[in-house]
Amino acid sequence: MVSEKSTVLPASEAAPSSGAQPGPAPAARTWAVPFVIAGIVLAALNLRPAITSLGALLEEVRVGLGMSGSVAGVLTSVPPLCFAVFGSLAPRLARRFGPVAVVCGGMAAIATGLLVRPFTGSTAAFLATSALALAGIAVSNVLMPVVIKEWFPQRVGSMTGLYSMALALGTSLAAAITVPVTEALGGNWKTGLAVWAALAAAAVLPWLPVLRGRRSDAAEQTAERAAGPQPASKLRITRSRTAWALAVFFGLQATGAYITMGWMPQIFRDAGVSAGTAGVLLAITMAVGVPLSFVIPRMAARMNHQGPIVVALGVCGLIGYTGLYLAPAGGAWVWAFVLGVSNCSFPLALTMVGMRARTGPGVVQLSAFAQSAGYLLSIPGPLLVGVLYQHSGGWEAPIVLMGALLVPQILFGVMAGRQRTVEDECAG
Repeated sequence: MVSEKSTVLPASEAAPSSGAQPGPAPAARTWAVPFVIAGIVLAALNLRPAITSLGALLEEVRVGLGMSGSVAGVLTSVPPLCFAVFGSLAPRLARRFGPVAVVCGGMAAIATGLLVRPFTGSTAAFLATSALALAGIAVSNVLMPVVIKEWFPQRVGSMTGLYSMALALGTSLAAAITVPVTEALGGNWKTGLAVWAALAAAAVLPWLPVLRGRRSDAAEQTAERAAGPQPASKLRITRSRTAWALAVFFGLQATGAYITMGWMPQIFRDAGVSAGTAGVLLAITMAVGVPLSFVIPRMAARMNHQGPIVVALGVCGLIGYTGLYLAPAGGAWVWAFVLGVSNCSFPLALTMVGMRARTGPGVVQLSAFAQSAGYLLSIPGPLLVGVLYQHSGGWEAPIVLMGALLVPQILFGVMAGRQRTVEDECAG
């Protein structure tokens, strides 16, 4: 093991911003650091409620808008598709406007989409406004590791942990309280969905003084940039084996997470567990990620090779799926817990994005590539589980598939965890 500081660039050597505007120069503007921390936490809280709040009220939305069952099924597969498509645009937007401005704009897009979509009155408009909110989530997904790398180059692990913990908390919170909040507000599903726009609007506010500070420093920093080294050229990221390994690892862990969120309650219910208890079991699986999402990135950032953590999380997943296969009801609480541990591969993947690139532009490209390719890879998984369940009449075949997917996830995760940088591999 090595210290966290030795795994990343010191502040004086941090790369310039990948946007057209100059980098934030965090050492020179310490006043902005509390705003950036607040912005990171609030942004992370908003990266999943658009999805999990809808899941809690999906039946009411389907009936209210007259959706068919197949259209409702398509709606559940839209998030990873939007993450892949819109996430690929993040590097171009970051080069043009700067990562902070794009994240701020992403929060505004989330707020607008969540506020408008319940009141659109048609399925097509509901899907379009959902896509607007998901576009804001997608670009923020990609650029949050970049913001962390630029502003906290010596604390990548701890800040990624804080971000991941807030993301897990937002996911769990929206799943747990959307229905009670809807009931408290009169039982109207439209109000219950729209209320989450307030949290997204609050996430815009901390970024505004940071953006004003960037504008006030622009003339001086532009002159410094003109006199100094030019930004690094765009990497041919597809030449990097580490980038491909990280993309596959990211995609497989996302597949497991979406399968768990979408199907685990039904597995327990079909095994004889009550609907209420199945919901609590899912909540436990999601809640486990809140503390571990803070701990795991800190551990990972202090290691030369993150492979041991990849293996440990994968083994937890294999234990959970084996338990679901052999005794889904008898050990339900244990299986829910260990699968929650296994799903913490997500914050580990985010941490490795920040560690597998040396420069700001490198982090932007690696984050966009790994997440876009990874989310594309994750789309068929939940659908395939549903097809296997329908045609086999039981959960044995789907659970075997879930467990089998963990094997390549472990292998590619170990490859991605090696102490490499994409800049070196692309130059080679």
